[in-house]
Amino acid sequence: MTAGVLVQSAGTGAASNLIRSLQTASGVRVVGSHADRFVLKKSPAERNYLTPPATDAAFGPALLAIAAREQIDLIIPGNDEDVRALSDLRVELGGLVFLPAAVVVELCQDKCRLSARLREQGVPAPLTYPVADLDQVDEIFQRFPGRTRLWCRLRTGSGSRGAVPVARPAQAKAWIDYWREMRGVAVAEFSLCDYLPGRDFAAQALWRDGEPALIKVCERLSYFGGGSQPSGISSTPALARLVAEPGVVDVCHRAIRALDRTASGVFSIDLKEDARGQPCITEINAGRFCMITSFFDQTGHHNMAASYVRLARGEWTAIADPYEAGEDHYLVRDLDTLPGIYHADELFEGIETVDAVPRDSTT
Repeated sequence: MTAGVLVQSAGTGAASNLIRSLQTASGVRVVGSHADRFVLKKSPAERNYLTPPATDAAFGPALLAIAAREQIDLIIPGNDEDVRALSDLRVELGGLVFLPAAVVVELCQDKCRLSARLREQGVPAPLTYPVADLDQVDEIFQRFPGRTRLWCRLRTGSGSRGAVPVARPAQAKAWIDYWREMRGVAVAEFSLCDYLPGRDFAAQALWRDGEPALIKVCERLSYFGGGSQPSGISSTPALARLVAEPGVVDVCHRAIRALDRTASGVFSIDLKEDARGQPCITEINAGRFCMITSFFDQTGHHNMAASYVRLARGEWTAIADPYEAGEDHYLVRDLDTLPGIYHADELFEGIETVDAVPRDSTT
């Protein structure tokens, strides 16, 4: 039976990757929606609908109208704002959404609170303190004796927005004050936490009724737009590879169980290693797929986006090992091009090398 799926924020990079992944799956029909007609025009979905903004009282009725017209079985959010909106409407939308619990969504969208909760439950996460006012910054630095740098970042948002490493209290104060004055961001929106110097991982996991259904992990090797970020990094890689890292998977599973023993839905999880090589949870995006979902969808035996639809509809058949470690695959991304996904062997195909002899600079 064909499943009708409505993907929100259609036309954005993340939603377009998700839509293309769903379109490769058999038995899935994809419709897109967005509140911005210019962005929506770029949607690869076969049919697209302009909706009111999520803050408009007509937003929920509009989704229900689209669902009725297009025989939609499932609405999938395209970003954190979509997740919040759908979570708030889950009673009205009923079986049209497959989301983590509302309390989990709320907690995960505050990185400071999330880190505190995970550490309380014994899950590795960076020690994090909220910044109530600028006068508090010096005192917070004193709570990290021996650290050469800390990580200063916004408590909410994605894409490393507002994030920067700082070595001294004066740097943190200047950074936070700049965002307050020039961007209108309140000081209390920031936090200071341990700087984690190790490898950088992204995991995507599907859960149903407290049990992991499927998880895949990649390592970020370089960053999309990292050179233009003060932090030098971004949550979206320009180059990444699938990896076999059971330790990362173990931390992810412990984190989800610490949040909800009956967890369901999709979780996009960021981790970095500390100085000892211990993977630590830095962020969990509960309820949505990550920007690079196509990397996880087009490698291995299971398309994660299609598996999510089957999970939501109760059609998923459990697999023996939820961790699918598809090694030797690489993701290559750049602006205005579709993501390239290659097996390691393919990286050498169609590329010639030149044995050039350097010119003698004296001649």
